[in-house]
Amino acid sequence: MSKSNFTRRGVLKTSAVAGAGLAMPTFFTSMANAYTNEPSGDTVTLGFNVPQSGPYADEGADELRAYQLAVKHLNGEGDGGMLNTFSSKELQGNGILGKKVAFVTGDTQTKSDAARASAKSMIEKDGAIMITGGSSSGVAIAVQGLCQEAGVIFMAGLTHSNDTTGKDKKANGFRHFFNAYMSGAALAPVLEKMYGSDRKAYHLTADYTWGWTQEESIKAATEALGWETVNAVKTPLAATDFSSYIAPVLNSGADVLVLNHYGGNMVNSLTNAVQFGLRDKQVNGKNFEIVVPLYSRLMAQGAGENVKGIFGSTNWHWSLTDEGSKTFTQSFGKEYGRPPSQAAQTCYVQTLLYADAATRAGTFNPCGIAEALEGFEFDGLGNGPTLYRADDHQCFKDVLVVRGKENPESEFDLLEVVEVTPAAQVTYPPDHPMFAGGALGDCNPGA
Repeated sequence: MSKSNFTRRGVLKTSAVAGAGLAMPTFFTSMANAYTNEPSGDTVTLGFNVPQSGPYADEGADELRAYQLAVKHLNGEGDGGMLNTFSSKELQGNGILGKKVAFVTGDTQTKSDAARASAKSMIEKDGAIMITGGSSSGVAIAVQGLCQEAGVIFMAGLTHSNDTTGKDKKANGFRHFFNAYMSGAALAPVLEKMYGSDRKAYHLTADYTWGWTQEESIKAATEALGWETVNAVKTPLAATDFSSYIAPVLNSGADVLVLNHYGGNMVNSLTNAVQFGLRDKQVNGKNFEIVVPLYSRLMAQGAGENVKGIFGSTNWHWSLTDEGSKTFTQSFGKEYGRPPSQAAQTCYVQTLLYADAATRAGTFNPCGIAEALEGFEFDGLGNGPTLYRADDHQCFKDVLVVRGKENPESEFDLLEVVEVTPAAQVTYPPDHPMFAGGALGDCNPGA
């Protein structure tokens, strides 16, 4: 995407919203590259759209903490956090392009319609120039589509479905978080090493885009090693009691249960599985095992003792010892009295990456920012060297395989990193079949 492209695509369309304070995006007609909500005062408004209710509310609360901390650091308050370790040195703690960062918040309710409505309100009523957040891929895909239509950048929060940067990718959307394919590629070799290649797996899967692609990814990765999939059953996202789904596992012949669940769903399904005695069973002459492909520290806290010894993957963990991770964990802990979750880290990083891209581009025009992010290579934000690939707006970086700790030393010390899988092992071509079906399209500046 060239600079001439993004300015040319900003040709003004007629609009009846010239006045300030009206409940529509503000389009400025004085510049050839007019764009949605171009800031005219001394502040710039970001929209933080997180699940403050619903099954992923714990993740949403931690995301919001991270966003507020990022705003403090961008505005020159606090200790600066990862501005001090970020390989790009453009951010100086004086806001973004000299404008103080303000923010508005919304509740996605972990529902796509509610999330779109919330994001739409922040754009049209509050003048948000960038939307970020979410802990559900269904929400992320819905809001990403809205931002594409509205002409603002969407910096995805916690979204793990392949579809976010696959068939549903958009030119105005960017994802720092890893995806389901990467989880399978990182986790399967460790599962083979620990449990062998002769295994029979039973999948319980959250019935929406993330669950579908997570199931597809972990099945493909484990079946390639010799595992057999006995059954795969979809479960409603709104479910809280999984007993009726766990009971059939007992007589299925499976010796591994794969829980393609996240957040409160995973806490409840794992608890039900332990209550049914699955962890104490032997099947096919093997100890019965449970796998959680996508893990988080917040989920581990919710599930308590039940997570001990259980393998999964994660995007980041507060125990990492690189300078970026140590700095962020210390800064977040000083602010909130607890270590950050992977959701917090990816949301904090996305905010810094947006601010840095705007600074490097010298504009808030979403197409200038998109150009600055595409192909951007960076380090110092907690995941090692990272590439924002231009083809699909997906970040490629190392992936962590973790296990529930047998002897935790605190209420936060629940997961241990057993392997750091190098980025090369989880990288796939842009035309990989699991990511086919959609076109990135052109950036939309909205005017």
